[in-house]
Amino acid sequence: MSIKLFVGLGNPGEKYRATRHNAGFWWINQLAASSNSKLVNDAKFLGVAGKYTGTDTWLLKPTTFMNASGKAVAALANYYKISPEQILVVHDELDLPPETVKLKKGGGHGGHNGLKDITAALGTADFWRLRLGIGHPGDRNEVINFVLKAPSKDEKIAIDQCIDSSIQIVPQLLSGDFDTAMLKLHTKKTT
Repeated sequence: MSIKLFVGLGNPGEKYRATRHNAGFWWINQLAASSNSKLVNDAKFLGVAGKYTGTDTWLLKPTTFMNASGKAVAALANYYKISPEQILVVHDELDLPPETVKLKKGGGHGGHNGLKDITAALGTADFWRLRLGIGHPGDRNEVINFVLKAPSKDEKIAIDQCIDSSIQIVPQLLSGDFDTAMLKLHTKKTT
């Protein structure tokens, strides 16, 4: 089973564009740019969507705001009959430092409102996640402020490097070779 839908999570609008919570949008933007894939506003799918060039796989950035991301994901997945196992959701991850990116299937939402809503909309948590580390403020009362602020320059460089390295595994994700994808992504390269 291969990935037929890449979803990047974030919040729409200029106000949120540079915030940590939009790391999923950054990933989709980078993938679209590197593959010359065209993304357009699509009201039917409540987001910015388009086909990944040369494939029948979709790219989606919900424009519903984070806590209603599931509406957009379910709209596109139901329309094109894409099963949860064929969906990869790219999101910011508080529990990982900015230089870390992890691929996993299923699991809890860890308090992430986007994942919570997608799980509710799909009726299962059995979809793939690409977790882009953004770090943690150290105080759970500061989480909302933290995710809605831009990362420091060094953090942004680390997140961008994770985006670049994780885009390298897209061919494996498209062919359904998840073991190789995880091995490539999770094995630290030594110089």
